[in-house]
Amino acid sequence: MYKYHIKIEYDGSQFVGWQFQKNGISIQEILQKAISRYLKEKIKVIGSGRTDAGVHAVEQSAHFEIKNKIQDEAVFLNSINFSLSRYLVSVLDIKKRNKKFHARFSAKKRIYRYIIINRRAPIALKKNRVWHIQKDLNIKLMKKGAKILEGTHDFSTFRSSSCQSRSPIKTLDKVKIKRNKEKIEIIFSSKSFLQQQVRSMVGALKYLGEQKWSVKQFKKNFESKKRSNCAPPAPPYGLYLKKINY
Repeated sequence: MYKYHIKIEYDGSQFVGWQFQKNGISIQEILQKAISRYLKEKIKVIGSGRTDAGVHAVEQSAHFEIKNKIQDEAVFLNSINFSLSRYLVSVLDIKKRNKKFHARFSAKKRIYRYIIINRRAPIALKKNRVWHIQKDLNIKLMKKGAKILEGTHDFSTFRSSSCQSRSPIKTLDKVKIKRNKEKIEIIFSSKSFLQQQVRSMVGALKYLGEQKWSVKQFKKNFESKKRSNCAPPAPPYGLYLKKINY
């Protein structure tokens, strides 16, 4: 058996998320069908993790196993991308890996980026790709909240009720917030995240930036470990899986 690692870019607006679901089309589903059809062999694509409906990826990672070696990887990429051309999905790269490699379990770091456009005027060109917030956000307060999130904590406050992770304890390596005029980017880096953790943290940071919460209240709600104390999660369309490090 041969194992291959692929990197994928996609706009999540068309999909129910990464993983197979009965209620719509997933990225995993269309990739499996395209690759199986090209290789004339039924394969299973294993992703580095799930992304929710509407979430995008700059560089998602996945792997699959096949019986025969791919002879020309450039031809493979061209053929698969041609099959995917009616979707906003692109396979960026393919690489042969050893048997021990696993797209999910071999990952050392996952990096997510959330994009906010903070202005009064409505969004025209980037609709469904950013979160439009009209009220002016206090970046200094948001950065103070970001520092509170860094490190190893119980993130139960930011955990979806349907999350299947064994433990709510995660280590957030870094949270970086930068503003360039109306555009605000928030970068999160960790080995792994809970379901809806990133969107929930962004929602809480937004409350802090709008001064609906003080820094003290933000910290208190975080440390309460109660989902009921979380701000409404940020919408999925501003979230991007930026990169998986191995």
